Formats: sequence, C-alpha cells, structure tokens
Amino acid sequence: MSPVLEILTCILILYMFTSVSARWEWESGANPHLISDQEPRPKPTTRLSNPLIGDDGKIYVCLAKNLLIFQSNGSISRTIPLNYTCNVLIPPVLGASRKVYLVAGNRVLRINIRNTQTPESSGEVFLGPETGVEGMDEIIGLSVSTYSSCVLININRRGLFSYRFDGKMRWSTGPVINRMGYRQGCRKNLTGCYFDSVPVIDNCDANVYVSNNQGELYSLSMRSPHFKWIQDYSSLGSFTITAGNNAQLYLTVPDRAIILGLDISNGSVLWQQSIGPLSSQDSAPVVNVNGWISIGSLDGFLYSISPSGVLKKFPETDILDAVSHVNPVLDCSGYAVYISQTKMEGKISRTIGEYTYFSALKPVNTTFKLLVPATGSVYWSESYPGDLVSSCLFSKSDLRRFVMDERMLLAFLSVSNTGNPLSCFSTRQKLASSCSMMDMKPISIDTGNEKASTIFLVFETILVIILAALVRFCCIFWKKKKIQNQDLGKFLGKRRSLQLQKKVFDRSIAELEKKAAAAEGSAGNQVVEELGDLVRERESVERKLSTTYSLGKDTTTPRSKSLLPVSSSDKKTKSFSFRSGQKESVTIFHSLSNSNSTCSSSSSSMDEEMEKRLLKGKAPIETESLSSDNDDDDDDHKEAVKAEGMKIVDDGGGSMRRRSLSLTKNISSSSSK
Repeated sequence: MSPVLEILTCILILYMFTSVSARWEWESGANPHLISDQEPRPKPTTRLSNPLIGDDGKIYVCLAKNLLIFQSNGSISRTIPLNYTCNVLIPPVLGASRKVYLVAGNRVLRINIRNTQTPESSGEVFLGPETGVEGMDEIIGLSVSTYSSCVLININRRGLFSYRFDGKMRWSTGPVINRMGYRQGCRKNLTGCYFDSVPVIDNCDANVYVSNNQGELYSLSMRSPHFKWIQDYSSLGSFTITAGNNAQLYLTVPDRAIILGLDISNGSVLWQQSIGPLSSQDSAPVVNVNGWISIGSLDGFLYSISPSGVLKKFPETDILDAVSHVNPVLDCSGYAVYISQTKMEGKISRTIGEYTYFSALKPVNTTFKLLVPATGSVYWSESYPGDLVSSCLFSKSDLRRFVMDERMLLAFLSVSNTGNPLSCFSTRQKLASSCSMMDMKPISIDTGNEKASTIFLVFETILVIILAALVRFCCIFWKKKKIQNQDLGKFLGKRRSLQLQKKVFDRSIAELEKKAAAAEGSAGNQVVEELGDLVRERESVERKLSTTYSLGKDTTTPRSKSLLPVSSSDKKTKSFSFRSGQKESVTIFHSLSNSNSTCSSSSSSMDEEMEKRLLKGKAPIETESLSSDNDDDDDDHKEAVKAEGMKIVDDGGGSMRRRSLSLTKNISSSSSK
C-alpha cells in the first residue's frame, strides 16, 4: 500500500471516530445544555424519537410499550399502554376521527385518542394475527390517507397492501405485474425484487409512490393496484421520496447531494439542483403550501427550492463551524419552517471523489429560527443555551426525563407556535392551498400539415352535423303515432304513390287551365267542371301528404282560411269563393256577355242580393265534411271529400250559370218558381 493511501486511510478512520464520538455525546446527553441550563439532575437514559406532530397542538411519541401524548409545554397529558413493543423506526401516523396508527410487535395498532374512559380500551389491533392477517414479520412502512379512507402497509418481500378503515383489504400488489403479456417492474432481475420504501401518498392527485430495491420508482392509484408509470432511477443510488402535493414529486439523493423534481404524470425529471452534503440518517425534506422544498445540510445552510427549480440558501453568509443535520419542521400556518443550526467545535470537512466527509468534536450551541423559504424573512431567532427553551420546555416539564435532540426541540417549538406571527390553518386548509398550485399543462399535439388538418376538421364537422340531423330526424320519425304498429315499407310506398298522383294532377290541371283560357261557351263550362274536380282531388292528396303520410310532426288538419270574393278586371265576368271556419262551400258565378242576356228583373235582384250577402259573409253555408283517411290501399287515389248537393241553375237561356256546393238553402229556388 502506498504512503498516500495509508495517510488517507488514517484520516478517514480519525474522521469517522470523531464523528461517532460527537454524535454519541450529542445524543447521550453529554452536553448539559440540551437538558438543563443550570440545575443538576440525574442523567436521562431514555431517548424520544420520530414524533408525530398532530394538528391538535399535541405530540405523539411511541416509547417501549406505551404511547405518550405531550402537550405543547412539554408535559405528558396521557400514557396509553399498547401491550406490544413499539417499532421506533416507524413514526405514528394520524388517521381519521382522531385515531393514531402505529407499528408495534409486527402488528398495526389503532389508538382512539378520543376515548378518555380507560387507557386499556383505547387501543386495538387493526391488522395482525388477531384479525386473521398472518405473515407480517417485517413491516417496512405505514401510511394513512384520510381523504381516500385507506391504510397502506409495505411488508418486506410480500408487497404493498391497501386496507379500508374497517379492516377489509382493498387490493394488494407486488413489484412485478403482467399486463397484456408484458412484464412491468423489476426489469433488471426478477429474483429477489421487492418494495423497500415507505409508501408516500399524494393527497391532491390520489397517487401512491413507492420504490423497490433495484432503484425503480412506481406510481399507483389509490383505487387500484395498476401501475401508472415506472421509472428507473437506479443510477442515482438510494433516494428518499417526498410528495409535493403540487403536481410534483421530489427525490432526495443523500450520496450525491442532489434533489430532483419529477412530473407526477409520467415521472420525468423537471429540474435538478445540487445542494450541500446531507446526513444519511435524516434526509427527508419538507414542502410548504407554496411548493417550496426545504432541507438542512451539514455545511450549515438551509437549502430551499421553488416549484420551478430556483435554488436559495440561508443564511447568505458562510458558516464555517455550523451544521444543520436535522430537517426543518413546518409551522402551523404551513408557510414558514423552524430550522436549527448547531455550532460545532473542531469541525473539519474533506472531499474525496464525489463524497464530502465532516467531523467535529462536540456541539457548542444551537440557533433556532422561524424562516419563510420563499422570501428568506426570519420572524424569530433564539440561541440555546438561553432563557427561551429552558423556560418554555424544560422548566418543570416531563421532558427533563428524556434524552432530547434538535428534532424533538423543533417539534415542540412548532406545536407551541413560538415566535410565530402568522395565522394557523387546519390540515384541510393547508392541503387545499397546496393543491390549488397544481398547474395542469396542456397536451401538445403535432398537427403536421396544417392545411390538411383544417380540411379534415371541416369535413369532420360537416359529417357530425349530418349525423346529428339524421339522428334528430329518426327520433322524430319513430315517435310519429301514425306509423306506430305499421309496416314502414308500406307507409313509405303509399307516400310515394300519393306523390306520383299529385304530380299527375298538377300536369292535368295545368293543361286544363290552358284549355279553359282558349275555350268559349259550353266547351268552356265543361272544362271548368273538369278543372274543379281535379282541383278537389289534388287537395285531397295534398291533405293526405301533409297529415297522414307526412314525415314531419303529428299535426291536425289546419283550418281553412276564408277566401274573399274576387271580381275580374273587365267587369264582364265575376267569380266568388267563400270558405267558413267550420263548414266549407264554394260558389262560382260566371257571367257571360250582357248583350245576350234576357234575365228578368226579379232574378237579377235576387242575384244582387245574394252577392251582397256573400260579400258581407252572411250567406248560409256549410263546410264540406272532411273525411278521415283510413289508409286503405284501395282508397289512396280517391277524393277525400265529395261535393254534396250540387245544382246548376240556368236562368233564361244560359245568361247566368251558377254552381253551388252544399248550400243549406237553395238560393235559386225563387227564380225557378
């Protein structure tokens, strides 16, 4: 071995020895300032660790076979026996209805802290052999989601399990699943692959994040065990997962002293920042409601990173002999953090390759601060030893019986709201504020040829409009009462037949109109009669097409409008037509040349009287009754309405010809007499 390597080996051994010595002195109470300022007391031997900070202003600590509940002033309010030894590596978790979940004796216990009758009745076994769940030999992590009403448990080499609050299992999954013939997870080696991290819950998007022992990161839904995505980060080494509750996920890599911000939708890296060297024992950062992630470093700085990846460190001046090896703690408002910076005696740092090593002899003092990561504003700062911590926490409190470190002190400073001018918010309010920062990015689509895309969209829009019109037509058509219980083919066939008849009538009427214009005398009268018959038949066909065989809505026969008398411009011929609302009558007067007429004065006066009555609408008439269509194949070409009581009166050699349809009174009776 070369002399250089021997020297480096000796230096490393010396540094490791001094680091362990300093850590032992710090945690074993060798520094009297951590327990008492001036009063001598027996040396404590019991250490408190991994506290749960409740939103009710209390701290929950699992110790041996008991759950200790501390008030904010350091006094113990309750001691709940558990009958099982606590797993001090897994902190308690607060669930719904003020219930605390913790791991003790390879079981998951549920403690009802609202039950104040007897301490023994407060605890129960939530999962374990007593509830029929076997094989819980080594529980790696425990998480509870009050918003999804489930408890997540990661059991070593067995998988991830989701349970409801009533103890029934929702789902379970391992690190490998097969979907559609493809294997997902454990790409490198299927043998010996298992989940090895605490399940992390993002309450904003209801996702669960967990990693396996091969460096793969998984994203799962709270409702099902299917993987949303899997990313391989094995090149980073070991990492810690932190949920941002702001559409981002954070990975902290202690060995490389870097933090990565990931997109929760696909697990891709949004940004990466290098920070100071981290403690391997406590490297889980905290995230405030603004999305700023904060973590302490062994170089004495607090590193804060914004959601967009902007890095800030506090204080701005260098601290050569200080360390910040304990993670910050959020205050009750969720915007500021309590931090600690410990001044060490004989601090030395060395960098070898990608790693930086620190060593120190013993702590001198600790400075506690309340700081806002986004702005760097310091609301409160005190040093220990001093009057603040000793008077508020240690003077006549139960904390004097335990070994304390910065982690526990920061927890009590947070629940006591020491030096905090900000308003406190509930857990639900803080989560709502954090989730409101989620900015869903729009999905970009490669349109390619914009002209072709525009043509395609126009064509698609036209097609959708046509389809909508067809659907609407079909809905209206099939709701028609007239075609219910009928053959559709028969209905359409009769409609086509009526349309053909109408066309034939139209052509015939047009031809007769031309003949009537050219004909004179008796031939013209005959043409007029034929024309009237064809007009009535065409009207009957049109009524059938507009009502019984119409493709539109079901409607009744509209009421006929009154037709007023019409006189020709040459005043040689006159014709009158009148229709009432309930009865229908048509009267046609066709006066020929006056020079050949020999009408008597009595009949002329009668005609004038009738003309006046028709003009005034007083002539007694009745409507031609509308016969209902019975939809018979034999009657579809016949008239729907027949003229009743047709009578022709010829006064004196054909000077006046009058045709009356269904008159209630025979007006020409007096002239015949």
